[in-house]
Amino acid sequence: MAVSFDQQDGYIWFNGEFVQWADAKVHVLTHGLHYASAVFEGERAYDGEIFKLTEHTERLHESARILGFKIPYSVEEIDEACRQLLAKQGMKDAYVRPIAWRGSESMGVSAQNNRINLAIAIWEWPSYFDPEQKLKGIRLDIAEYRRPDPRTAPSKSKAAGLYMICTLSKHAAEAKGYADAMMLDWRGQVAEATGANIFFVKDGKLHTPTPDCFLNGITRQTIIDLAKRRGIEVVERVIMPEELEGFEQCFICGTAAEVTPVAEIGPYSFKPAEITKVLMEDYSNEVRPGLRAAAE
Repeated sequence: MAVSFDQQDGYIWFNGEFVQWADAKVHVLTHGLHYASAVFEGERAYDGEIFKLTEHTERLHESARILGFKIPYSVEEIDEACRQLLAKQGMKDAYVRPIAWRGSESMGVSAQNNRINLAIAIWEWPSYFDPEQKLKGIRLDIAEYRRPDPRTAPSKSKAAGLYMICTLSKHAAEAKGYADAMMLDWRGQVAEATGANIFFVKDGKLHTPTPDCFLNGITRQTIIDLAKRRGIEVVERVIMPEELEGFEQCFICGTAAEVTPVAEIGPYSFKPAEITKVLMEDYSNEVRPGLRAAAE
């Protein structure tokens, strides 16, 4: 059995200090646990360098602003803490998780004066999906829960509370033998997977939903840039679920998922082919500092 996440070895950066991993604790009455007043980031380090670290940290600050609080550490301070922790953990390829939350000074919906805490954890995390399954394309269910109307939730924030329906949807999909689920939005339009953005290929063009009620992921933006460098046209638009029958390829992308081909979404089938494979390779080269420098 794998070691529980609260009993891993190493250090966690916690409110400005490096503490032993098992000692990085919060009280059961912390506001972030009860009322989801927390924001986080997911980042990956490759060959000792955290990919697009500053972009992630800037988004962390913006997520906090949207939730109505200010992180008491600058972007530069957080970037440096991430780099120091990566070195202290002795890792080259790793997953990086900064999280900020309201503390336990008071309980109740209103917590204007609660301390804003920040922690950063780094651990080894290989492929998000089973590598053998990933190579032939994963299978996605179509989720019951939908991405909410932006008038009902802070959809531009990477807020912990927004992931409740993702967990529910992924658990339901796994119970049916799928690897993940594709989520629609409140209008019934294709949105994203539970933790990754989604792309489709048709007639040599990339099609992807407009991110108006879900995060415009940093990996998503990277893929769009890589496609344009290849001369591949990218169409950001409304995509209805019935259109899936006409697409030839599909893949999802995100920091954890990287670029993962999709073979099925519910009743619809896809076959990973040239564009998907090229973008998988281009992304792999982009995130590795040495390979990226060689390409430039």
